Amino acid sequence: MLPIVDARQLEYFLAVVDHGGMSRAAAALHVAQPSLSQALRTLERDLGQPLFHRIGRRLVLNDAGRALVEPARQVVRGLATARSSVDSVAGLAVGRVEITATPSQAVEPLAGMIRAFTAVHPGISVAIRAAFTAQNAMDLVRSGTVEIALLASAEQPRAAGLRFTSLGRQRFVLVTPPDGPFPPGHVVQHSDLAGQRLIVGQPGSGMRGLVDRIRDSGVDLATVVETEHREAILPLVLGGVGMAVLADSWAGLAARSGALVFPLEPAAHLHICLATRPTTPLSPAAHAFLTTATPASPA
Repeated sequence: MLPIVDARQLEYFLAVVDHGGMSRAAAALHVAQPSLSQALRTLERDLGQPLFHRIGRRLVLNDAGRALVEPARQVVRGLATARSSVDSVAGLAVGRVEITATPSQAVEPLAGMIRAFTAVHPGISVAIRAAFTAQNAMDLVRSGTVEIALLASAEQPRAAGLRFTSLGRQRFVLVTPPDGPFPPGHVVQHSDLAGQRLIVGQPGSGMRGLVDRIRDSGVDLATVVETEHREAILPLVLGGVGMAVLADSWAGLAARSGALVFPLEPAAHLHICLATRPTTPLSPAAHAFLTTATPASPA
């Protein structure tokens, strides 16, 4: 006989996985830690095997636990979608949409999308999970952690099991301190970057990819800072540490902060798109978000 598993147990299991431990999961769920621990042990008993290696106070997923993560997300997401569908009969007044976004796209177009969405659906909350790279974002959708990903890539993205909706392109620009080497209005050629100090993102990011291509073309530039924290780049530029190649989603904020923004030639772009799982029905809230974000495209 197949074991009967309580959906609440799966929700608790995923909370421990996502929050990295029992105490933080209990706080996020607003339950007592002993109750959470008991629910996990009951789940393991019902399934007939442990899901974690217990190393002191730490819980580390074992092979069985890793195998359960995606099915558990599908069950929990399906129940949430069912509840939202019932609620939507009386109008989409409440709900929650869970999305992920790569760093530069979280500045724009995501901020504008959320502004438009919440104006139409003020009762729906938006939860945003960070993704450092396009691959991270796609993995979060594929695993069921989020319903929608906003991502950017140098090429039009293609991946099995995902549907992509194009939102256009973002051009790369150069951001420098106000006392940088280039006068306002200058169009910066790649060769102009020879000898300059650059702040770059981590491997796999679009900005890092362009800087690496410029270097590979023979331009001798120096990497002074490599950071996974995209929000640190603009303060570092303004502090005179170096300059940075960024998507033009940062241009307005950079200019308002006092930095100088220059077009780069030859021009390089990022393709911006939304990714969803076509085999999994979207919740009413997520469907509404897509409809608002891409009114001319089918969700």
